[in-house]
Amino acid sequence: MTRLAAGVVLVTAHEPALDPEGPGGDDVGMTATAFMSVSLDPPLVLVSLREGSRMDDLLAEQPLWAVSVLSESQRHIAGRFAMKGRISDRLLFEDIPYVRGEIAGAPLVGGALATLECRTEQRMAAGDHTLVIGRVLTAHVPSADGGPLTYFKGRYRQLG
Repeated sequence: MTRLAAGVVLVTAHEPALDPEGPGGDDVGMTATAFMSVSLDPPLVLVSLREGSRMDDLLAEQPLWAVSVLSESQRHIAGRFAMKGRISDRLLFEDIPYVRGEIAGAPLVGGALATLECRTEQRMAAGDHTLVIGRVLTAHVPSADGGPLTYFKGRYRQLG
């Protein structure tokens, strides 16, 4: 499957605070290459999450999430959120420009080619992954600059 080129997205969600009186919760993010459009009517997308990952666990509880379609200039963001044994998500978001989605409250990366906010419609176990189908609640094309970031033969690449 390394011979199949894929677009690269950042999937994000906001984990609410456990204590309503305490700090405002945490933002969680993960790089994904297994992301696709499923349906136009209704608008549905699918993302594949490693079973038991922090994002899989969070989206089992939190139905709202977001997607930023990364541009070729955002390779550093993809690499940062794909690291294993990484630092806290709070530090990963620290110097990345983003806005908070109006519905999901999750980070939407500045400079992304497109951003979506979604609500989980269905979850399916698939081997060592969970397939999450989300209904698109909002979609924006904030930037038309540059091409898409792609992943091919185990490396991030640019078209052309």
